[in-house]
Amino acid sequence: MYNLYVSNDQDTARFILGKEGKRKLFVIGLNPSTANKEKSDTTVAKVEKVAKLNSFDGFVMANLYPHRSTDPSNLPISVDKGLIKRNIEEIRKQASLDSSPVFWAAWGGNIVTREYLTAAFHQIDALVRELNGTWVNYGELLKGGHPRHPSRLSYSWSFQNFDPNLY
Repeated sequence: MYNLYVSNDQDTARFILGKEGKRKLFVIGLNPSTANKEKSDTTVAKVEKVAKLNSFDGFVMANLYPHRSTDPSNLPISVDKGLIKRNIEEIRKQASLDSSPVFWAAWGGNIVTREYLTAAFHQIDALVRELNGTWVNYGELLKGGHPRHPSRLSYSWSFQNFDPNLY
């Protein structure tokens, strides 16, 4: 189903999930849920459809934190710095293959549940800048200024520039 897939040996952390393409959309969610190389979930299915509707022929789903959890409030209280480091490395490997990567900010309002999620955003933002990438969000920002999560989107929305300096 997906030809881009990187996880830890136990598959308790997923770093990359997606499909190759000449023009890939890089999606940064909060944390992975249940999708894997063989099966999709609601979020990944919607990400793939939005990518296609917006002229991307591939996508890379990554996250602020790679630990699998169906409920963000169940993420570990303390950060695993090794997971964060590898997460950044895996995103770099994929995004450095594109000359001007486009990153979709797609983590939703639950970023506030753990301090390390905001710190991870800043690390990924530094990488986006280093790679001359750009940030977009899909639909209007939430009331708190957070980008919307893909599981709750309308296909009639469009991408807008996301300014990480205001976040």
